[in-house]
Amino acid sequence: MKNKMFLITLLAAMLLIPFNVYAQTEGKIDAGDTAFVLLSAALVMLMTPGLAMFYGGMVRRKNVLGTIMQSFVAIAVVSVQWILFGYSLSFGPDVSGIIGSLDWLGLRGVGVEPNPDYAATVPHIAFMIYQAMFAVITPALITGAFAERMKFSAFLLFTLLWSTVVYNPVAHWIWGNGGWLRNMGVLDFAGGIVVHITSGISALAAAIIIGKRKGYMHEAIYPHNLPMTVLGAGILWFGWFGFNAGSALSSGALSAMTFVVTHISAVAATLIWVIIEWLHRGKPTMFGAATGAIAGLATITPASGFVGPMSALLIGLAAGTVCYISLNIKNRLGYDDSLDAFGVHGIGGILGTLALGLFAQKAINPAGADGLFFGNPKLFVSQLIAIAVTVVYSFVVTAIMLKALDMTIGLRVDDESEVVGLDISQHGESGYTL
Repeated sequence: MKNKMFLITLLAAMLLIPFNVYAQTEGKIDAGDTAFVLLSAALVMLMTPGLAMFYGGMVRRKNVLGTIMQSFVAIAVVSVQWILFGYSLSFGPDVSGIIGSLDWLGLRGVGVEPNPDYAATVPHIAFMIYQAMFAVITPALITGAFAERMKFSAFLLFTLLWSTVVYNPVAHWIWGNGGWLRNMGVLDFAGGIVVHITSGISALAAAIIIGKRKGYMHEAIYPHNLPMTVLGAGILWFGWFGFNAGSALSSGALSAMTFVVTHISAVAATLIWVIIEWLHRGKPTMFGAATGAIAGLATITPASGFVGPMSALLIGLAAGTVCYISLNIKNRLGYDDSLDAFGVHGIGGILGTLALGLFAQKAINPAGADGLFFGNPKLFVSQLIAIAVTVVYSFVVTAIMLKALDMTIGLRVDDESEVVGLDISQHGESGYTL
């Protein structure tokens, strides 16, 4: 009885947190900026179902729903975590440059008044929900590394723990007011470090620790529905304009430039990927074109608010070339990154973060810095340090976390379940009844 009363009291206390939503904000909030940020948040949210389709078409038919389910349920799991404490850990008042405090637990104090540290012209709660969509898609990206073989229960716990122990601290280091890498001058406009390097490097750790799929390298494993993958890629491309341009947090010159350079990098990477594949394999493929587009989008992400059109073109060409090579050497390295989460997002995030250190211009964004090619080698050094720290932290913490889960609840489905497929063994349903 006492336990029930305690839970009821705790729930009531959380529900009664004062928000003061009717506080006077006249003269502070810009309606256009607010509409732009909310629309961008919706676009970024759409990216996770788009990722579900992108990944879902790449697996075998028996695993399509299991793969889609992992991305879709991440929306729910991470959103709840973000609302309860994840946002406070990422963006809350700084604690020694390492993590945010729990002052904003349960969104306490996060209302309609703008927070000048993050977005001075939109409601604080609008900035919060926009950032929530970044937190949602990041662990969903990792699922590409262990597709077709991870237990759903292990995935749920991993997603919750990873968001708390990896994503929230790194987001605070880079984006949080007082974060130590931010104070060092590190730049990451829309998540090349926070989203793509953390997820890509963690994906590599996951692929190594969970092991290869049954029959990998000994039997043919083909995507079962490429039209689904291409549609998913198109949705991701569409949503990426909210991902990158929305990170300007205002509707104006910077968001317009960011929108354009995002598209330039994507088309450049698509084109060079198709050409290289044509020369290398004799035929250009739709799967290659879709993968190239995502590589170009991931790579431009950190630099998108700091570079001009011609720099974006070079970044896209580099993305298509380097990511193509990374995908084609993974078999020689002996790990099974099923859907190339590391090869696209990890490599793309690292490449884009380095490119930022080379091509950034204060003429594009006065709040940024000039890069190496514009007379400032210090920025390039800072970007290198941020990459090294994030790579080591993400890999080591993810590896420890996965090992601990494997020793307790187990990471991988049994052999019979893997042969039957995750759709039936984990969810009791089939993607196709015809």
